[in-house]
Amino acid sequence: MENVTCPFCGLACDDLQVDVAAGMPVPVANACATSREAYRRLAPVPGLTARVGGTPVLLDVAVARAAQILGHAINPLFGGFATDLSGARRIVQLADRCGAVIDHMNSTAKLRNLLTVQDAGWITATLAEVKNRADLVVLLGTDAVSRFPRFFERFVWNEESMFDLDPRSREIVYVGQGLDMRAGCAPDGRAPTSIPCRVDEIGEALGAMRSLLAGLAPQAQVVAGVPLPQWAELLEKLRNSSYGVIVWAAPDFDFPHAELTVQTLSALIKDLNRTTRVCGLPLGGSDGDFTANGVLMWQTGLPFRSSFATGIPVYEPHLNSTQRLLDSGEADALLWVSAFNPNRVPPRTELPTIVLAPPGANFEREPDVFIAVGTPGVDHAGHYTRTDKVVALPLRKLREIGLPSVEAVAASIEASLQQAAN
Repeated sequence: MENVTCPFCGLACDDLQVDVAAGMPVPVANACATSREAYRRLAPVPGLTARVGGTPVLLDVAVARAAQILGHAINPLFGGFATDLSGARRIVQLADRCGAVIDHMNSTAKLRNLLTVQDAGWITATLAEVKNRADLVVLLGTDAVSRFPRFFERFVWNEESMFDLDPRSREIVYVGQGLDMRAGCAPDGRAPTSIPCRVDEIGEALGAMRSLLAGLAPQAQVVAGVPLPQWAELLEKLRNSSYGVIVWAAPDFDFPHAELTVQTLSALIKDLNRTTRVCGLPLGGSDGDFTANGVLMWQTGLPFRSSFATGIPVYEPHLNSTQRLLDSGEADALLWVSAFNPNRVPPRTELPTIVLAPPGANFEREPDVFIAVGTPGVDHAGHYTRTDKVVALPLRKLREIGLPSVEAVAASIEASLQQAAN
């Protein structure tokens, strides 16, 4: 099959060629290491549909037991939440019926961006704008390719662009330590600029650059371990660019109060836009996190970590985290959804647990109910929101091995709950 959309990172590359033989999808062109490994994990497991207490059962039996667990729960927790658009809609609907808290497996990192947006908003670019307009790309604390392998291939060193921009002339700057900078080398061999800086000190550098931009020279001669003139030089590059883009990935900002760094970055970008055009590009979207969060936003106006316990959605980003609810004992049942990656299993817990995941999932503790589901873009069609959140790309069905979708299983659980209520 040609022009297949890959659902295994936020770039959602839609130019893959995939061969499907004996139920095993094998990418043969335009695939990165991440997608090749993801497809390999989805080898069919004959005869596996569902288990209750570790014993294989018919799907209807597992659905009934899952409904029984959720029906008796007072404060159920819906975690993982990694699915496609239709699956997310059904999970939200089921959470509403059960009065559940709903959270995503990636929400801890995503909140570093979300809290900034809620506080003051930001100015961001789309992938198309990066591809066609950016003359300067600054990578902040990330090399991009470790999490999004084809970022440079598709959006930086692309062969063609609009508006008479020669992509080969782009200037690349890395800010951070231990970053893989090989992808940042221009096609003509030009090396990128590197500013070695601890990622948890980037916020200090951004603050210093804001001061310089405002005409207030910092007293320190070294900021974040880097001489101040280097930060001044980066600031001038941004000021003189026609369309600068600052790229970061929230999971790489893994330190306390990282949202303050994102907030300072957002403020710097706003300051720069008084005289030039600079945008941010927050990379994310893997495990369907932008897809699922988009569904929640469309249907409730609220993001992850919202509770339906009171009959209306209530957002509380700190109290409603998966780990806190499990650690505190406030949750009394867990529904975990991981349709893209069988290795993303739920945290260890003694709570009654229901897991919807591909057949290859392995657990430290066998869940009370396991239902094998298909992967969107492999076992059934669907839609997946890309990292820039401007398009939901269609996912194609590549094979038929009899696995139900998350949408179908969630609908069956809801129907079982409705039948029990009647």
